[in-house]
Amino acid sequence: LVAANILMFILLYTANSQDTDTVNTWQVGGVAALNVSQAAFSNWAKGGESSYATTGMFNIFADRNSEHFAWENKLDLGYGVMFTEQNGSRKTDDKIDLNSKIGYKWYENLNVTALMNFKSQFDDGYEYPNDSVVVSKFMSPADLIISLGLDWNPLPWLTLYFSPTTGKFIFVMDQTLADSGAYGVTPAVFDENGVLVTPGENIDPQFGWYATIGTKKDLMENIQLQSKLDLFQNYTDDNADNRMNIDVNWESTIVMKVNSLISANLFVHLIYDHDILTPIYNDAGEVIKNAPRTQFKEVLGIGFSVKF
Repeated sequence: LVAANILMFILLYTANSQDTDTVNTWQVGGVAALNVSQAAFSNWAKGGESSYATTGMFNIFADRNSEHFAWENKLDLGYGVMFTEQNGSRKTDDKIDLNSKIGYKWYENLNVTALMNFKSQFDDGYEYPNDSVVVSKFMSPADLIISLGLDWNPLPWLTLYFSPTTGKFIFVMDQTLADSGAYGVTPAVFDENGVLVTPGENIDPQFGWYATIGTKKDLMENIQLQSKLDLFQNYTDDNADNRMNIDVNWESTIVMKVNSLISANLFVHLIYDHDILTPIYNDAGEVIKNAPRTQFKEVLGIGFSVKF
């Protein structure tokens, strides 16, 4: 892990001090979007609840390429809220995703690459329908990945990255969540009287292999697919039986442009992490146990978008 950090620093320094030709310039751009949806009911015999939702997204990239180096940076932000008459406001989307990778062009379409990825969220999340139990906060959790590997671009719209040496750090900075052992950190230890003996750990360091597959391709005119699949296997899990588990994070977005300002967006997000436990309910709505499960989210919106 230290070697990966040192290499990233060397690559950054070298990339900024060499290759001053015209190719070595920044390319910066992005998109900002606001999606809205609304449903209204009045004396509707078949039932229904009035609601409206809004989701804001902001994506920006900054890339720099030279004869020998490629440096790519991307920041994805998102936040969404839904309002209903019965439940008030509830969060539907909350995302901070920062990715940076710098690579030395070793062979045609193949780079030796140092990568950093950080994920977290802005706001509190709750165990709905119980909105008094907080299950997540800013930096609780947060994921930080630092790795050294190979980045292959066999096609203009496809990138494949693999690293056998990756450090992954799970942060749970809220002490209440850390004491409960949320998101796989070591939980607090209490004595027989319920008195705290040892507080829960705030950081869970892991080491393993990491792979990511990314694509950005126009399916047809005005329809674009963006997708990224991240995989991680922890070599060092305290429970040896868990070392064969693979964490999966798969995000896909289809953008359908109506015109220069209006677009429709379909976002699909799938997560599986054996360390993240979710409640399982019986028919009476009671929690019977907590267990790892496949998490799935889908958001469809129509709204305004601006590219820059």
